[in-house]
Amino acid sequence: MLLQSTTKVSESVESSESLTGRHAIVLKNLGFRRNGLLLFDGLSEQFSAGETTCILGVSGVGKSSLLRVIAGLLPDPEFGSACDEDGRSLRGRIAYMAQDDLLLPWANVFRNVTLGCRLRGDDIDDDNARELIQLVGLAEHVEALPHTLSGGMRQRVALARTLMEKRPIALLDEPFSALDALTRYQLQSLVAELFRGRTVVIVTHDPVEALRLGHSIRVMYGRPALLSEPMRLGGQPPRDPTAPKVASLQRELLNRLGISPAEV
Repeated sequence: MLLQSTTKVSESVESSESLTGRHAIVLKNLGFRRNGLLLFDGLSEQFSAGETTCILGVSGVGKSSLLRVIAGLLPDPEFGSACDEDGRSLRGRIAYMAQDDLLLPWANVFRNVTLGCRLRGDDIDDDNARELIQLVGLAEHVEALPHTLSGGMRQRVALARTLMEKRPIALLDEPFSALDALTRYQLQSLVAELFRGRTVVIVTHDPVEALRLGHSIRVMYGRPALLSEPMRLGGQPPRDPTAPKVASLQRELLNRLGISPAEV
């Protein structure tokens, strides 16, 4: 069973006030060009503090680029900025999980999970690292190298590494895209539990995933790209995808995406 008891780890992960303070993401007149293409031109938006925002949109519209700009992984914007709601830099406040697991092939599971601590020269909380590895169902593989793991297992290592960072803001880019249906469902529940109270932005192509995990959903569209008004969902994630209200919201979301239910 993948999803272990989360009580002990969630308490230790979320015990610091710094994880659940007022850490909204504010985009101020953001302008960014990549490979000569203007992706964003004066984009001004805010992602609410302590909530999960899911972003959907067609491939290539700029979803992943937006996360990487916010995370500081691309060159500085041509103009504007991404900052906290108090105007301070987001540097040092973000944990980022890419579409690819980005595991070091020569490092075992434990060393990959604790990579950030080792790169910064921080003390490593061995107990917390092993608790997270157990929580994602990899306790028996703590010494395993990445090439011996399945794609889903590697994705779980990347998730544990992201949690190990203990940052108040998490940016997750298609974190479950390579997983089978059951593992995806279980990891969605795990993310909803362990990132609760933090400011989270998830890029996904899956409307049901967005409805399970988001407090709000934004659709990215156009060139330069814009974000739709938030679709507020109510209640706390993770939601039951078979619930009648979620089914109704799915119809509304498909309409926002320009998809007729008959096309699904």
